Amino acid sequence: MPDGAPRKLLDVSRLTAGSPISTLPMASDRPMTGFFRRTLSTVVDNSHSPRVTIVGLNYSPEPTGIAPYTTGLAEGLVAQGHDVRAISSFPHYPQWQVAAGYRGSALEEVVNGVSLLRVRHYVPRTPTSGKRLLMEMHFGLRALFAPWKSPDVVVLVSPALFATRLLLLRARISRIPACVWVQDIYSLGVAETGSGDRAARLVGLVERSALKQASRTVVIHDRFKRYLTSEALLPADSIDVVRNWSHIDDSAVQRDEAMRRRLGWGPEDIIVLHAGNMGAKQGLHNVVRASHLAEELDSRVRFVLLGDGNARQQLESGPQSTHLQFLDPLPDGQFEVAIASADILLVNERPGLTEMSVPSKLTSYFATGLPVIGAVDEGSITAEELRAGHAGPIVDPNRPIDLLHAAEALADDPERAAEYGASARAYRREMLSAGAALTKFVSVLDDVLRGVQSQPSAEYSTTAGPA
Repeated sequence: MPDGAPRKLLDVSRLTAGSPISTLPMASDRPMTGFFRRTLSTVVDNSHSPRVTIVGLNYSPEPTGIAPYTTGLAEGLVAQGHDVRAISSFPHYPQWQVAAGYRGSALEEVVNGVSLLRVRHYVPRTPTSGKRLLMEMHFGLRALFAPWKSPDVVVLVSPALFATRLLLLRARISRIPACVWVQDIYSLGVAETGSGDRAARLVGLVERSALKQASRTVVIHDRFKRYLTSEALLPADSIDVVRNWSHIDDSAVQRDEAMRRRLGWGPEDIIVLHAGNMGAKQGLHNVVRASHLAEELDSRVRFVLLGDGNARQQLESGPQSTHLQFLDPLPDGQFEVAIASADILLVNERPGLTEMSVPSKLTSYFATGLPVIGAVDEGSITAEELRAGHAGPIVDPNRPIDLLHAAEALADDPERAAEYGASARAYRREMLSAGAALTKFVSVLDDVLRGVQSQPSAEYSTTAGPA
């Protein structure tokens, strides 16, 4: 088919949450993201499939953060008959160093039907704001000049905002409609982490400019949409809400006593586990202080920090507690078993964070059937999500003693703990399903393509430029 020919829009009526997926030929040994095997419908005819290029800084095998969602979207679109190109980096998060075995300046591969191009870029070992900006710009430049394979539509994942702003220029010049997928709101992040009003205003200008340039904006929470319409003054009808989904296989999240023994967790220990990034946003000094209190009070509660990040070295360098354990990131399979083998899960945030992000760990936590303690601001998105799922108690992130007491109270009341866990699981099934999320995202992309095809003389057309 000629590059400029209209593409057949995907019939989403056949995509329903809970329906099985046909097995596709795999181009690598890594199995297709598990939830798509069970939640998507039969693969459609892709002889006239829309071509989608997804550009995002993070991709599998990174186990946490945005990578599972970028990967899940790419593989889910392939399963639905789209021709998908993904451009990403070499795996580097949350350790902030390129994973072993990745060499050279670029790597081209086909993974589970996705044409994946990885490009090497600068990765700071200690990611300050300035160094992260440099990393994003370097990745953006690499992706700017990479082959996009003449897509009908491009999806740009933010973070990385500054790379996204660069790439929107190419999309505009090439007359390719662009959808920006917002996982974090940068301007709020700068303001809420105390980087200064001038920096927040500057980032806000970049953010507004990028989102107004996009053909469509997708956000992961209703509060993101409210903020962008009220503060960034984006039209409400240009923003769609697609919730991040739970990307963990139900069958993989089972308590494993052998795993507990391997990790050194005794049968009487009450394990409170925090998984994922250890950075400024998480404010994990609160957990360190709670562990010292647990030691002083001879509590059964032990805190476990699973993951990595730029704050980990600082957290480990202080006085150590016998009630605190650090674990390196675990690969897929072991990660799910580890979090399910804890007794209580924890999401901890620096005081003052209310709107900037929705912790991706919650979609994994809610799959386990365990209670979740939120040491977060009462007015935060995270607190709202925990209340919506009736997933567990919320405590003041400035009061480590409250965190310890909440954990002890759950340990002393297993019936209430089980109720929280069951409620969170039910909320996940109802609100955070992969099938529903992909159905909505496919609908958004179809709307973008339908608008392009119905307005051939408009600013964007389906004719690919220098892409």
